[in-house]
Amino acid sequence: MSAAGRVAVVSGGSRGLGRLLVERLLGDGWKVATFSRKPSEFTEQTAAERPEDFLWAPVDLGDRAGLRAYAAAATRRFGRIDLLVNNAAVLTDQELFLTVPDGRLDALIAQNLAAPIALTQACAKVMSVRRSGQIVNVSSINAIRGYRGVAVYSAAKAGLDGFSRSLARELGPLNIRVNSVIPGFFDSGMTAGVTAENRERIRRRTPLGRLAGIEEIADTVLFVISSGASFITGQTIVVDGGITC
Repeated sequence: MSAAGRVAVVSGGSRGLGRLLVERLLGDGWKVATFSRKPSEFTEQTAAERPEDFLWAPVDLGDRAGLRAYAAAATRRFGRIDLLVNNAAVLTDQELFLTVPDGRLDALIAQNLAAPIALTQACAKVMSVRRSGQIVNVSSINAIRGYRGVAVYSAAKAGLDGFSRSLARELGPLNIRVNSVIPGFFDSGMTAGVTAENRERIRRRTPLGRLAGIEEIADTVLFVISSGASFITGQTIVVDGGITC
């Protein structure tokens, strides 16, 4: 199926993996709608250069009504939604579970679990009209391997994986595929604070002996949505160089 005319919604497309996915999808002929809390040079330049193919707006993951409104705006702009990539996530400083305040706990769950669920519901309703679509949830290695200081974030991402599996069963009869992609450690805003010592420790513990390149994570997402993966749904695909094996 040609990408021409198809529409993707990518959360958190202003930088990092989200930006790369937006660039790759546009290059493959998709129309792309994305959002982030603030614009970036990339979103402003792309909106100016490709106004017919690209839509950006400021949306906060904590604003579920805003997420639903954005899905509606993307539908009005492009007429359909064929793909949703739940890429955006929030993880700031690591914090021991016994000291996490209620507000911080609630925000982590709202931003990393409730937000993608709400956005998925809004986009899946649009997909159901055409009885076709794909949903890819970008999870985290923290969902399958314990790490100190990220217990609540890990719980949210594990919940996202469970959501993906159950939703794949529910939406399969509508010809909507749902999968999770779990990246290993790669350079991103979330890993910017990892010390050189910890990076070396991760490298030594990874069977392939290195961190992932961001292109390798994007390649996996693009494979999952390709015709070569047309019979894959309800799966959690781990791209971690073997660190969890």
